[in-house]
Amino acid sequence: MAARLVGMIEAQGLTKDYGEKRAVDGLSFTVQPGVVTGFLGPNGSGKSTTMRLILGLDAPSAGDVTVNGKHYRDHPTPLHEVGALLEARSVHTGRSAYYHLLALAQTHGISKRRVTELIDLVGLHEVARKRAGKFSLGMGQRLGIATALLGDPSTLLLDEPVNGLDPEGIHWIRNLLKSLAAEGRTVFVSSHLMTEMALTADHLIVIGRGKLIADTSVEEFVRRASGGTVLVRSPQASSLRDLVLGEHVSVTSTEPGLLEIGGLTAEQIGETAATHGIVLHELSPQQASLEEAFMELTRGDVEFKAGETASPSVADGVAA
Repeated sequence: MAARLVGMIEAQGLTKDYGEKRAVDGLSFTVQPGVVTGFLGPNGSGKSTTMRLILGLDAPSAGDVTVNGKHYRDHPTPLHEVGALLEARSVHTGRSAYYHLLALAQTHGISKRRVTELIDLVGLHEVARKRAGKFSLGMGQRLGIATALLGDPSTLLLDEPVNGLDPEGIHWIRNLLKSLAAEGRTVFVSSHLMTEMALTADHLIVIGRGKLIADTSVEEFVRRASGGTVLVRSPQASSLRDLVLGEHVSVTSTEPGLLEIGGLTAEQIGETAATHGIVLHELSPQQASLEEAFMELTRGDVEFKAGETASPSVADGVAA
């Protein structure tokens, strides 16, 4: 599957209000081709609303967003431009996977051969003629991914695509997304599975309470949250501690022979130890996991925390 043109998603000051509730608040970002961009945020952060705005399913209250240089509604053949998976269950429950894809294909002059290729690609060959309403969540996700790929689009938006997939399915979609990005496509994917995002995404756009928190590489996002601490083990830990302590250097110790040093790189610590003949048994820069980094940088943007009492409006069943 070779994309015909370079895709891109561009949002400028994107804002969406639902009454007095601001779901998306002045978001500006660009999703570039050639990499997998992860879209992260706590529950209620505005991720799904942002994706709906990109696809024109909701109208922005302010700002603008385009896909491949145009509003989604202005593309004459949108399936060839943008493939989307927002709700895997949005299929006619009485229609088979094959006829669901065929019906969509016929709206854009896409061949039956393409439908068959995609059914094989997503692993639905054995159930292609069964009613989609009988599908498991994982099978529904596979059909949704096939639908997104139907028009061989240059841009893909996938909301929680690994939901319901078994380990083999998760591994499959990880490799699929990476291969699509490697072809030069724009791949924008949201997920709550941080361990999977760490393995799949190259770049991150992180939002909280509808506002942009980070637009950066996965590596930089994790580095920012790691705090630059270096773990050092040495039989001469006390001597090393005295040598490295300074105005911008912190040293803590939880057990004999172990130091956690902040404010210096591993290289600087190693050079100091070598200069003074100090033996090192371990010299390890400490790096947070993507999950730890996400929790740290979105701590103040979680709308509902475990253990908190819901507001009366929520308790009464009124959407917050």
